[in-house]
Amino acid sequence: MANSLWNPLVEGQQHSACRLKIQKGSDVLQVGWRVDPTLYSDNKTRLFVHFQAGNKQCFNVLCSGFVLVSHDTPIDMVFEDISQPGQGGSWEATMYIERDNVSGNWWFLFEESYKQIGFWPQQIFTDLRGFADNIEWGGVAYSPPGVPKPPMGSGIFPVGNTDDAYCRRLSVLNDDGATIDVDRTTIYVDDPNLYRVLDYPHFKPGKFQHVALYGGPGESHKL
Repeated sequence: MANSLWNPLVEGQQHSACRLKIQKGSDVLQVGWRVDPTLYSDNKTRLFVHFQAGNKQCFNVLCSGFVLVSHDTPIDMVFEDISQPGQGGSWEATMYIERDNVSGNWWFLFEESYKQIGFWPQQIFTDLRGFADNIEWGGVAYSPPGVPKPPMGSGIFPVGNTDDAYCRRLSVLNDDGATIDVDRTTIYVDDPNLYRVLDYPHFKPGKFQHVALYGGPGESHKL
C-alpha cells in the first residue's frame, strides 16, 4: 500500500490515522501513520505498527512481539514532509505486510525498496499462523465519549482531486507469493456525515490504478 501523508488536527486523547490492516480471527496486524498525542506525546504524523494476538496487543516496540531489525528507521519516525490541501499533489509513504512462507513470520516492509523494518514471529499468533482472510485499507479516527470526532486524512470529504487523502496500490499476495490486484472491495463508513470513502478499482493509468479516497472533517467545527 502507498498512502498519502497528512497531519489532521487532534487534541487530548483523540487520534487519527491511516493504516493497512490484516486479520484472521482474533489476530490482527496494522502498519501506517497516525497522529496520536496519547501514544507519542506530540501532534506529529508518525509511523506506527500494531499487533493483536488473542488478548495481547501492543504498539511499536512497547512490549515484546515485534522484532525490530532495522535500526536506521525508527519505528515511530516522524514524517517531516506532509501533504497540504491546494499544493497540487501529495507526499506519500509505501508500506507492506508480507508473510514469509518458510518461517511463517510476518514482515513489515517499508518504502519502494521493500526495506525490512522488522517482523512478528509466527509463534505469537493462533489464527495468523497461516494466511489472513480480511484486509482493510483506509483511515480511522477516535475520540473519547463526549468529545467531538477529529478530522481524518486531509480533513475534507474526498471528491476525486489532489486534495484527497488516499490509499493506492491495493493488492494482496496469493499462496504462491504472486501479487494480485484487488478489483472488488467493500466500503465501510460508520458515519457518512463525518467521513466518506470513494473507491476506484480503475482510477487512472500509471501509479494510481486501484485507489481508495477517504477522509472528512469529523466534528472539527465543534473543537
